[in-house]
Amino acid sequence: MNDILDAVKLVTFPIHKEGYKFIIIFALVTIILTMLSNTLGLIGLVVTLWCVFFFRDPERVIPLEEKIIVSPADGVVTRVEYGVEAPDDLGYGKKKFNKITIFLNVFNVHVNRVPLGGSVVKVSYKAGKFLSANADEASAENERNSVVVRTADGEEIIFVQIAGLIARRIVSDIEEGQEVTTGQRYGIIRFGSRADIYLSEDVEIKSLVGQTMIGGETIIAKLSS
Repeated sequence: MNDILDAVKLVTFPIHKEGYKFIIIFALVTIILTMLSNTLGLIGLVVTLWCVFFFRDPERVIPLEEKIIVSPADGVVTRVEYGVEAPDDLGYGKKKFNKITIFLNVFNVHVNRVPLGGSVVKVSYKAGKFLSANADEASAENERNSVVVRTADGEEIIFVQIAGLIARRIVSDIEEGQEVTTGQRYGIIRFGSRADIYLSEDVEIKSLVGQTMIGGETIIAKLSS
């Protein structure tokens, strides 16, 4: 019996609130398609199951180590850049940061998490294009939502949700003045996307290009002592 319960736990998971309406729509369409054709119904069922899988929201084990920064998203690190400027709408001018880019494909968990606890000092949404999230210009030209968090020690980090080619909806539940904790859920990007994180140049980066990230769990960088 315990083995059966363990197996059930592996195939069941919480669903993000943003997903329910899509799952219902996909299920209704599947019923209609089934009435027309068993083959179409099967295709609809597969797409509906994928929709359920896409909006999964699993629990994560947040590291307890001090001064660590965790990944804001599941996905693969596609870029680690040094001495780059932050998005222009944040007002940092020519100040330089180190930047890590994480690409999320349509099979990754898309719930985003706060990389480092502190006080939210700025939230900036900017409409834009829907270029491929892997494109170099996506950081500057795509639709995005940027968040700046300041720690009690005055360290500031920037993390950005970026829409992709088929991502058409950025959801963020975070507000200026809010106190957040490391690994806390704060939003979701629907259907493929990208997450950028900007860190001070003295922050020690712990991730490599090609490394797979687990949002809220994988240590992506560490503050200097």
